[in-house]
Amino acid sequence: MTETQAQFPDLKDRTVLITGGGSGIGAALVEGFARQGAKVAFIDIAEEPSKALAAKLSAQSAHPVVFYHADLRDVGAIRNTVAAVESDLGAIRVLVNNAAWDDRHDIDTTTEEYWDNNQAINLKQVFFVSQAAAPGMRAAGGGAIVNFSSIVFRMNPPALSSYATAKSGIIGLTKSFAGRLGPENIRVNAVLPGMIVTERQLELWLTEEGMAKTVERQCLKHVLKAADLVGPVLFLASDCSGSITAQAITVDGGIF
Repeated sequence: MTETQAQFPDLKDRTVLITGGGSGIGAALVEGFARQGAKVAFIDIAEEPSKALAAKLSAQSAHPVVFYHADLRDVGAIRNTVAAVESDLGAIRVLVNNAAWDDRHDIDTTTEEYWDNNQAINLKQVFFVSQAAAPGMRAAGGGAIVNFSSIVFRMNPPALSSYATAKSGIIGLTKSFAGRLGPENIRVNAVLPGMIVTERQLELWLTEEGMAKTVERQCLKHVLKAADLVGPVLFLASDCSGSITAQAITVDGGIF
């Protein structure tokens, strides 16, 4: 699948914040919004690839792409970073909560510390980044939040219990935030990716046999890549979806 060629003029010059933007799906989203002429900021914990991405995209974008280093498990760091983005680039009008950690784990060996850390990365930070960004959106007259869930919780995954719990929780969080923030013209939606083939997935988890089995289940018979998420997220961020909120859009090639 090629990257989207669609243009959303209302995204031009808007401040966009993407979490986990240094690699994989996040990096594709950073590039996608930069191509729209948005003022793009992203948060990541990995400094080297994030700095390289920011430098590369800044050289070819209407606005510099700005990387902020932060550990999203730290609520204080979240608040300070969101404040820095607003100070540097203006009120955040689009927030994409993409950061996640899909580490495999077994029910018999999962500790309390592991569980809490996993939830802090995959669920807790989604709440607190959104909480930190909401006042600026409110003051600016509205905005859009796009949360990344996953189809994984629908698939009875044996080695992803905490991750699946967090991703299902994001659906509830999305709907609750939509109800709370809707009267303030802030829309909140979720995207549920299927099997998205990234470098990390290929390195750690995916095999040719496994990918072939997944594609066989899909209605669309091609491997999904990070670029396949860009168009749906741009749409949900733009005024084209101005009456869409509290929804969960599945991007899985037609498994569900």
